[in-house]
Amino acid sequence: MHTPPAFRETDRSAIHETMRAARLANLVTATAGGLMCTPLPLFLDAGEGEWGTLYGHVAKANPQWREPPAGDGLAIFMGPDAYVTPSWYVGKSRDGKVVPTWNYVTVHAHGPVEFFEDADRLLAVVARLTDHHEGARPQPWAVGDAPPDFIAAQLRGIVGVRMPIARIEAKRKMSQNRGAEDRVAVRAGLSQSADARDREAAALVPE
Repeated sequence: MHTPPAFRETDRSAIHETMRAARLANLVTATAGGLMCTPLPLFLDAGEGEWGTLYGHVAKANPQWREPPAGDGLAIFMGPDAYVTPSWYVGKSRDGKVVPTWNYVTVHAHGPVEFFEDADRLLAVVARLTDHHEGARPQPWAVGDAPPDFIAAQLRGIVGVRMPIARIEAKRKMSQNRGAEDRVAVRAGLSQSADARDREAAALVPE
């Protein structure tokens, strides 16, 4: 990923926060048949390995797990993003030498991918993934709420994914390369948007 120094994110807690906040990641593997990609929720175990380890699962019918990865896999996490109109820049009225851009946050995690079918490991992954997404609900659903034989049958239809993170690239492009006047204007413009995603991005534009 092309990451100019001004946009490089190096704070581990901020990187992990982006990964945890992402609702869906994309798992990419290079295989003898070409690149394969699956959108899937992943959870991060930050205490396992230097950069943490990612866990999730794919459908057993998904051919990606049957194709041996050639080298490391890539998990892509997207944070807030927003279109930035040049109309907000002070230079528009001065000389017109402005163009549109896109602000965004993203994390690229690289590491060896392991696919597994062990039922106990699968159950642990499904339970942790469920708890992660159900935890904030008033009445969270748990895997144990369903009959054990039903859960066992469901587990036979999926394959687990484990990826210890060997390398991370993180990028936070939020108008850091613009002057203070432009950053204030971008923040204000995005904050007034009717789109909640724009307002989320506004909060990340530095002062």
